[in-house]
Amino acid sequence: MRLFRSACALVLLHLTLTACSENAQPPQLGTFVYGKATGHCPSGARPGPAGATDGKVSPYGIKYMVRTPSNYDAAVTHPLLMVYAPAGQSRWASERLTGLTTAATGAGFIVVYADHLQLNIPAIEWLGAIPAEIATEWCIDQKRVYATGHSDGGTASLALAVLEQTRTIPASVAPSAAGWTGKDLEEFQCREPIPVMIMHSKNDSLFPGWGAQTSAWWAGCNHCDVNRTKSVEGGCRAYQGCASGGATLYCEGTGSHRAWPNLNHVMLEFFTHPEKFL
Repeated sequence: MRLFRSACALVLLHLTLTACSENAQPPQLGTFVYGKATGHCPSGARPGPAGATDGKVSPYGIKYMVRTPSNYDAAVTHPLLMVYAPAGQSRWASERLTGLTTAATGAGFIVVYADHLQLNIPAIEWLGAIPAEIATEWCIDQKRVYATGHSDGGTASLALAVLEQTRTIPASVAPSAAGWTGKDLEEFQCREPIPVMIMHSKNDSLFPGWGAQTSAWWAGCNHCDVNRTKSVEGGCRAYQGCASGGATLYCEGTGSHRAWPNLNHVMLEFFTHPEKFL
């Protein structure tokens, strides 16, 4: 079974870019408007600082970095957005590629970028262990952990949601250009409904048509009508008749495999209010 397909042809280019990207100036952090808090952490219980933090290393040796709202309140629980890197890319390169930091922190997310790790089942478990580690230092709601990433990063985020060992970690996933086919997913049993947003280009020559296949599989698992969709923001198609908690989007772009889709606003809204897409 070829469970994880990696965009290895891009690795040398990405490694070259990574060598020039370490210690780059982080993007501007967003300012979050705190309203009525939904959860709290005890005063002083989470020592993680506000702002941009690099130099973190997981117990499995994975380097990652943390971005909080500029006005981060360590007493209030926040949603966590995990961003997994494409093949050969560092956390820095992934941050630049996705451009999520300013918008996500402005929406109240704590954002974590992890270095790429060659994918296999143990690697997915190691990547999936980072949110629990983050929760020991920053005030996050572990029931609001979201995952995204491009290419290998998309493959990893989707794997988190289907593997028996990790499927309870993400509350929702939004993989981009992931290396999964519908046939790959047929080897897994459906889990309880979960919001899923599949982003994939119709011009992706590396994984051609795979996004349409995986979105249809998720639509079936989420008890949607797989033959009925409606157009929503960003040119995405929302499957209709889905179970509560099972909003399913397919967003088909026109760029190459390397291109990150221009859907950050839609993704953050989908994570925050998936019920709007049912």
